[in-house]
Amino acid sequence: LQGSPLTTGLILSTVMKLPPLTLLFMTSPSLNPTLLVTLAILSTALGGWMGLNQTQTRKILAFSSISHLGWMAIIIAYNPKLTLLNFYLYSLMTATVFMTLNSMKILKLSTLMTSWTKAPSLSAILLLTLLSLAGLPPM
Repeated sequence: LQGSPLTTGLILSTVMKLPPLTLLFMTSPSLNPTLLVTLAILSTALGGWMGLNQTQTRKILAFSSISHLGWMAIIIAYNPKLTLLNFYLYSLMTATVFMTLNSMKILKLSTLMTSWTKAPSLSAILLLTLLSLAGLPPM
């Protein structure tokens, strides 16, 4: 995602999750739940830990995408239909972030912090959506 435009990053983060989620959804009854949950936890941990020390917004969103796919894999092991709701909400929040970043022309977190004076309401929405993607309550 780092070298791609924000609209391409949006497609990579949302639409490209459909094929693996479809395969997981169709094969979920026959999958080994222990193996699926173990791999999902590894994906979630990797995405979370790698995203902590990033300053580029596209890198943060890429690691967030890896982490959210792990959460969806955990959910699919227990309730496959709930995974679809999770995917819809994730797609909505990710589309909001990418479109806001694209409209404000923000590529780094330092630029995000200085953009508050240009568009305060849009910056507030962006920060709340980023906190929602990070999973902070009550978002």
